[in-house]
Amino acid sequence: MADKGGNGDGATTVRSYSHHDRKTKAGDSSDGVDSISFLPDVILQSILSSLPIKIAIKTSILSKRWRHVWSETPCLYLDWFMPRGPKGDIVNKILDRYKARKMMSFELSADMRDDIPYVDRWIEFAMSRNVENMSLEFDYRGDHKCYVPDFFYISNSFKQLSVELFFSDLNLPSCSVSWTSLKMLSLRSCKISEECIDKILSGCPILESLTLYFCGKLMVLDLSKSLSLRTLVIERNVWVPGPTHIVAPHIHCLRLSNCQLQCTLVDVSSLKEARIDIFCNAQDDVEADFLQVMVLKMLEKLQHVDKLTFGENFLKILSLAELRCVSIPSFKVKDLTLTTMISQYVIPGIVRLLQNSAELKKLTTMYTIDDIDIILGEDIDTYLDLHSLNKDQC
Repeated sequence: MADKGGNGDGATTVRSYSHHDRKTKAGDSSDGVDSISFLPDVILQSILSSLPIKIAIKTSILSKRWRHVWSETPCLYLDWFMPRGPKGDIVNKILDRYKARKMMSFELSADMRDDIPYVDRWIEFAMSRNVENMSLEFDYRGDHKCYVPDFFYISNSFKQLSVELFFSDLNLPSCSVSWTSLKMLSLRSCKISEECIDKILSGCPILESLTLYFCGKLMVLDLSKSLSLRTLVIERNVWVPGPTHIVAPHIHCLRLSNCQLQCTLVDVSSLKEARIDIFCNAQDDVEADFLQVMVLKMLEKLQHVDKLTFGENFLKILSLAELRCVSIPSFKVKDLTLTTMISQYVIPGIVRLLQNSAELKKLTTMYTIDDIDIILGEDIDTYLDLHSLNKDQC
């Protein structure tokens, strides 16, 4: 009874010790030091690295122990889009207090209506710390045009690089590009010429992954000289069509979100995995005849691929081709994923895919809500009626 009620000396002693121990660990002891402050700097800096710098700096008021922790975090995240105002001087003061000699990651989001005089200095600062992962997001809406300084194109420390320009032109560097350690490159919402992308790629000898999200002006994407490139991700739409001809003989993985504009896979002979779908703006008429031709040409280039993923719009267009008795090639696919809601509008295409995939070992169906607008059933019905086709016939 004494043990249960806490009246026995032994039980009381143990309970009192445990309670005091918990208080000490929780930071309630008389010395006023919290347990988090006992953590090594490297752990605290890792925690602060996940926060925007404006929040991380606020931890400096907690105690003397925290005063300078943020200034040696290996990662800086500067999101200065909002609110608008004289922000450049604030960032300059932050960088003046930053003490880490080696920077792992630097993310900068800047409003170029306000920050143009400072951006070069901010980029140069990160590069002086041999930053490995760089992400730049510039809002150039208005009359301002993008000009990336030449020194940006010379770095042996970049391993991952992402640039987003809000549909401004990425200028052609006057110097030779030298990103000798770069493995992952992402260009988003950029207008980039073939000459510019060729020059950039020529300076990336070990590039493994290239992502192009809504990159206008670029028509022919020739990756034949990028011997190390293994992954290519492209998103296009009717407003920013992106490359219409893709020459990528060395890639193993392709993710392509296409649109109702021409896109030809010229050479993807080493491809092992592909994920393909079609973006269709709900406000536009579905160019079904054109899309059928494009889809069938793509399928011819994907016959040898081991792993395939097709989206709902792609399957709907394939189904139309099947209902029109168009010949569909055979495949060597072993792992097939269909990201679609199962309906009468995709079944003919799915059936034909399965019939033409004799080596198939794994079939996965899933339905995900993507950003891609789905071709409406009523649009398909209109097309079928126009061509006297019956959607219930396979």
